[in-house]
This record gives sequence, structure tokens and C-alpha cells, in this order.
Amino acid sequence: MMRFHYQSHCYQPLRREVIAGLFVLLFPVFLPCLFTPFSHASPSTFSEWNVPKPRHLPLLRSALQRENSNGEQSDLWAPLADQGWRPCLECVIAPSLPQKSEGYLQVFLDGGLNQQRMGICDAVAVAKILNATLVIPHLEVNPVWQDSSTFMDIFDVDHFINVLKDDISIVKELPDEFSWSTREYYATAIRATRIKRAPVHASANWYLENVLPVLESYGIAAISPFSHRLSFDNLPSEIQKLRCKVNFKALVFVPHIRALGDALVHRLRYPPGESEALSTNYLRETTGQNDKRRPQKFVVVHLRFDKDMAAHSACDFGGGKAEKLALAKYRQTIWQGRVLNSQFTDEELRSQGRCPLTPEEIGLLLAALGFDNSTRLYLASHKVYGGEARISTLRELFPLMEDKKSLASSEERVHIKGKASLLAAVDYYVGMHSDIFVSASPGNMHNALMGHRTFENLKTIKPNMALLGQLFLNKSISWSEFRQAVVEGHQNRQGQLKLRKPKQSIYTYPAPDCMCQA
Repeated sequence: MMRFHYQSHCYQPLRREVIAGLFVLLFPVFLPCLFTPFSHASPSTFSEWNVPKPRHLPLLRSALQRENSNGEQSDLWAPLADQGWRPCLECVIAPSLPQKSEGYLQVFLDGGLNQQRMGICDAVAVAKILNATLVIPHLEVNPVWQDSSTFMDIFDVDHFINVLKDDISIVKELPDEFSWSTREYYATAIRATRIKRAPVHASANWYLENVLPVLESYGIAAISPFSHRLSFDNLPSEIQKLRCKVNFKALVFVPHIRALGDALVHRLRYPPGESEALSTNYLRETTGQNDKRRPQKFVVVHLRFDKDMAAHSACDFGGGKAEKLALAKYRQTIWQGRVLNSQFTDEELRSQGRCPLTPEEIGLLLAALGFDNSTRLYLASHKVYGGEARISTLRELFPLMEDKKSLASSEERVHIKGKASLLAAVDYYVGMHSDIFVSASPGNMHNALMGHRTFENLKTIKPNMALLGQLFLNKSISWSEFRQAVVEGHQNRQGQLKLRKPKQSIYTYPAPDCMCQA
């Protein structure tokens, strides 16, 4: 009797504990939004719970059934023919440092890696225009990626100074007498040494009229914000060539970025056998190693498909009503709902080529161009909106797709983990060493790599966004029609050199400012 009473006494609390445990486990299932962080880089709650289905299923099925071709023999892999232009960075007048510096020039650069890269080039040019001593530019913390990487974390600062030593004077930090001139100093009040209202694409004369007097009065001037603050037009040819010299010669990544990039390129060129595994000594083992195997070709695809891009484009990406609400909420939180394209319908945006390509669509583009499932693909991107669910169709079309995580061990990636600028630097380096580079949509990474690869005469496929938008809107199009239209629409979009037009970026279109006809 006592035994029965003991069991009965213990039974009630045990049952309550079981019920409570089940409630704790199931509660997040019914209310997931309470358990998901809403950060800039986090995928949408709704995109995680509602897995997006393929939007172009008939085309996808046909693409998956396409026959393999001998990719090595395809014209796709043929390098660009000589276009009659060469890098040309020699100044018209021999570079020489001014006898006396007018003072110290500071710039504060926002944006991501490639926007900052262009800002650095402009800062050198402005320092030259003003006969100023440039302080190594300050990189602002990116509000989206929260990356606090400095110039010296990303770029080889000694190489930077050495390459430009005959052009301008550069210092790593201010002397003690100007140590008060910090980012925090300018954030607390209006300061006479800060130039806050530099116009976008300002002329050389604007700097001589507005910044030079500050330098002469105080010995220092700080420009913030600085991105896109120098014109692309009406500048002396030596200033234009100096900007190109900075971009294409002076800015190289720090040694550990180059070493990791070389290791990734080597693995793409010489895939390890099934018995080989990632080792912590891989960088040391492969860098500079001569492999006797036949090198394979590979394509780098820059998949610019993060949450900010998806929200700002105002396009529909197939996630249904829940995704539309999530992106609308995000737009309201980040930009108070102000998005340039929001007054247009999805069909209008797509037909005008204003919608970035999804992983599925970039896969269909590559398949239509003739890349088969034996093509080695390197995926250059940060966090993809929708995660693996979005990428799965691209991976299905190209099973040999790799990225930083699949090619390098966690030990090899320890110095770049969680640092968006360093991750982008690795992708940039691999992109410059690929046989072909393709960008899913225009942006700073697209523009920077397109210009750099033009400078080196390397093949770069630039998607015809308007054509693809119209093709994807046609739900009755057959695979043969789609493929023919894609091939014809991209015949002259594979890296053919185009001369820069007025107002266009010198970093995207380096000819004729940075190149000479042979």
C-alpha cells in the first residue's frame, strides 16, 4: 500500500513536467517569429519557414536533362582575343612629389569593400590635386554587415605606400600635434576642419576652392562623407592615370588573403581526389606548389542576393504573401519604406531588367549559354537571402559548385570568419583568377571586377538583365527558344572592351583613361 501511494504521489509532478517540456518544444513551432533574430544579415523568418519553390519549373526540368558537352572545347572557355588595348599607367609628366605639403588630408569612407576601394583611389587623386599628405583612409563600420575591418586589415599598406611614393606622400597615422583629429572628434560637434558637404562628383576646382583654404589655415582637413566625391570627367590625364594606378597596382590584399585565395584557386584548378581531405596545413602545402596534373577551368559567379538587395529591389522572388510582408516590414524599418522602384509592378521591373537574378535564374542563364553539369563553379557571395533553399536549384544544375566553406577548412578560414570585407576580398581575389566571371546583378562588386578584368583582358559575362527579365516572364517559352535567345543576346557581352562614356566610372570602364591602343 505504501508502495502504491509512493508511485501515485510521484506520478502527478512527472506528468506535469512532461507536458511542460512538450509545450516548450512546440511553442517555437507555432510562434516562430518570437524566436528568430531580425538583423540585417539574417534571412527572413518567412523565407525560412516557407521554402520557395522553383519559379521556372519547365525550363529547370529541361536544363537538368541537357546533354553534357565537352566544356573544354567550347568557345565559351576560349580566352578573349587581343582587342588592341594595353594597360597604360605612365603619367604624361614624370611623377614627382611637391617640395612642400599643404597639410594632412583625412577621408572617412563608408559602404562595402568595393565602394571603399573606389573611395581610396579618389582620396589619392584628391591628395595629389591639393599637394596634401594623405593619411591612410579610415573605413567606417558597415551598418549592414557590422564589419570593423581597417585598411591595414584588408590591404597591404606597405605595398600601397611604396607603389605611390613618387606620386604623393602617405602616412599611416597623424603626428602627435594632430592626434585630436579623430572620427569621434567630428561626431560630437561642428568642426572647422571637417568638410561635410562635398558634392557628389565634385570637380578638381571645387577642392582647390573649398578644401585647400582649410589645409592652409589649419594644416589638416577631414572629408566625411567621401564616397563618390570626385568627378570622372574634366580631370587632367595624369590624375586619371593615378586613380587607375592605385586601383590596379597599389591596392593588393594582405598576405593571408592572397595565400587563402591562391589555395582556393589551386583546389579549383586541381580538385583533390576522393581520398584527400582538407588539412590545416593546406595553405602551406599548396601555395607555390607545381601540380603536374592538367589544370581545370572554372567560373566564378557573384550571387548578389542578400536581404538588403531583395528588399530594396521591390521585386517578387516567389516566397508568397508572407515574404512580401516580411520584405515590406524590412523596408519600413531600414529605409522608412522609401524605395525607388516600389511604384512599379513586378512585371514592369522585370521587363526593364531591374530585378536581380535569383540563384535559379543565374543557373538557367549559365545552362542556356552552354555550361554543363561538369562545369566547376565557384560561388562568390555573402549570406544568400533564403539560405540553402534558394541555392538548391543552382546546386542541382551545377553539382560541382564550391565556395569558401567547401574548399577551405575552418582553421584556414579563422582569420576571415564573420568579417564581410575580408570574405569579399577572398571572393574578389578568386574572381580575378578565374577563367570566366559572371555577376548575377549590377553592383559595386560587379563594377569593380568587370573593370579590373577589362584592364587585364579577361573574359567577363555581363547578363542582359532586360532580355532575361522578359524571357522569364514568358511562362510558355520552350527550352530551345530560351537557349537561342540567351545565346544571341550575350554574344557581345563577354568582356568586349567598351570605351568609357561621360559620367561613367573610370573603375568600371578603364579605357581610354587607363589604357592605350597598341
